[in-house]
Amino acid sequence: MKMISTLFALSIVSALVWCAPPPCEPEDRRLGRCQTTPEDKGTCTDMVLGYCEDMPYKKITFPNLLDHRGRHEAETGAEYLLLSVVHSLLRGECSPDIRMLGCSVLAPRCQDGRTLKPCRSTCEAVRRGCEHAFEGIDMAWPYFLDCDRFFGSEEEGCYDPLETLRAQQEVAVAEISPEGPSTVIQFTYQSNAQMFSILKKTATKCSDISRTYSIGRSVEGKDLLVIEFSNNPGQHDILEPEMKFVGNMHGNEVLGRQLLIYLAQYLCSEYQLGNERIQTLINTTRIHILASMNPDGYGLAAAEVEDSNEPENQEGPVYNGWISGRGNAQSIDLNRNFPDLTSILYGRRRNKYYRTDHIPIPDSYWFGKVAPETYAVMKWIRSIPFVQSASLHGGELVVSYPFDLSKHPHEEKMLSPTADEQVFRQMARTYVDNHPTMGDRDTERCGASFISKGGIINGALWYSFAGGMSDFNYLHTNCFEVTVELGCDKFPSEEELYPEWKRNKESLLSFIESVHRGIKGIVKDVNGNGIKGARISVKGIRHDITTAEDGDYWRLLNPGIHILTASAPGYTRVMKKVHLPRRMQKAGRVDFVLRKLARAAPADIYSFPSVDNYDRFDPYNQFERYTLSELGENGEERQEKPWWWNYFIHSGVAAPTWLLKNY
Repeated sequence: MKMISTLFALSIVSALVWCAPPPCEPEDRRLGRCQTTPEDKGTCTDMVLGYCEDMPYKKITFPNLLDHRGRHEAETGAEYLLLSVVHSLLRGECSPDIRMLGCSVLAPRCQDGRTLKPCRSTCEAVRRGCEHAFEGIDMAWPYFLDCDRFFGSEEEGCYDPLETLRAQQEVAVAEISPEGPSTVIQFTYQSNAQMFSILKKTATKCSDISRTYSIGRSVEGKDLLVIEFSNNPGQHDILEPEMKFVGNMHGNEVLGRQLLIYLAQYLCSEYQLGNERIQTLINTTRIHILASMNPDGYGLAAAEVEDSNEPENQEGPVYNGWISGRGNAQSIDLNRNFPDLTSILYGRRRNKYYRTDHIPIPDSYWFGKVAPETYAVMKWIRSIPFVQSASLHGGELVVSYPFDLSKHPHEEKMLSPTADEQVFRQMARTYVDNHPTMGDRDTERCGASFISKGGIINGALWYSFAGGMSDFNYLHTNCFEVTVELGCDKFPSEEELYPEWKRNKESLLSFIESVHRGIKGIVKDVNGNGIKGARISVKGIRHDITTAEDGDYWRLLNPGIHILTASAPGYTRVMKKVHLPRRMQKAGRVDFVLRKLARAAPADIYSFPSVDNYDRFDPYNQFERYTLSELGENGEERQEKPWWWNYFIHSGVAAPTWLLKNY
């Protein structure tokens, strides 16, 4: 009997050992995979984590849901560090929601001696609303906010850790006047990293109508990041015009950069809120925004902004330099660095056969010092059929238009109009007429010297220079570009950013709308196939535009009667007479059908330069290093750590590789 009792006892012990949970490895413990044993359910203690003190309870449990045994272990972990910096990383978005949700895991609620889990439904709601913010900074969703692993269902008696916060937000919303703005924008300056983060988060938030893409890198390796808005982002839709804004070409002229960041956020938010005007704009236009063409110069200029400690100075941050950061990191003025096609035009304009549009880049240009930023923008505007553009600058209050180079080499202030003088004047007027001060008669204001000209001026009549971006757009592509000088203060104080946004918002939106002027159409052959590179000529205007890949075109024109001609090598010419009414609100549709010639026409010895010459872009591969991705040892593209990684590697905590995508 004694032997039987002994064997029975051993069998009981064996069963207990067999049923016991396996030992918990350190990595499994850190990732919350360990089962909690009855002896390890933890004890209640007072709230001891500083970043969690506003949670709607005062008693918490250790070990917590991540199996941290006490305050020190919790506070020295990367999870708690993330909660402490998440407001800065996400620029205030989803804050304090993410922090409080994380606190419900790091400092779980203790009630009646037991740990309560936060509700899975709360976690899922926060993830739906905030995951785009993490996507926008290329950060993976934190593992400890896994809704299935660390959060419970209502049946398990969970609680909502954000209940008090939601109640406070509802009260705050109820107190806001119904006339208040529906789109919330932080009117502050952003570093280059913060700018990239905001634009990427905006594109992720509105992924159905937006995307970001890089057109190249600056001297110091910073992305030249473009955000695009369209109902079909990433694709050219036939007959849908494409326009662009370029800001911060001169690194120390920063207002345009800020306005374009705000414009991107505004377009995204208002589209989602159902603003019919914005929805129409985005559904009918492909909008490209390059907020900073010169991020290196901006970094230098921003470093010149210092707080004055003088007690008599109450103005706050002061910009100390007028030209610091104007050029890129090579000290190149980017608005003097484009090919000087205007001089080529002037030198040959008396030859009636010489091409006055789509002038090729001379080979000699590539032997000069070409900035990588200039190179990237030239490739960009050659690759997309832009119709209209505005480059935002600072230092005056006026809109100037091409040509920027005087037609007389010894005259620095001489009216030098393009063949499209009247179209350019109307483009400039669109911006000025929707700005509250740019065109007024106040003789004491910034830009008062342009009052007699109505706030617009021909660039060369103001002052002459060669190698400008606007002249290059006009003479090398179909794009018409004006230069908008936004004010005399190149680096205004933050207090001025919101008033400047209010002053310029309507001008920016109206300028986008104005791309829907003139005529548009498709040039086809008799089989219905679009003809790429067909020329659209307007009688009396010696400047043609060409059709895009699918044969569609856009020709900016003012109201009036125009005689148009469509032509292409190997096809007959077709001429049409059109009337554009003054009150016309959108571009008129004019299509052409060209027939193949029975035999090829003899080559015209005067029709130079050839298309082959136009396509010679960087024929000596001078900038190949800017267009190829760096490859790793095995030929794979290297993955650089994101900018926010520095928040963690210098903190002494274990590297949170779980925040890296595709790690």
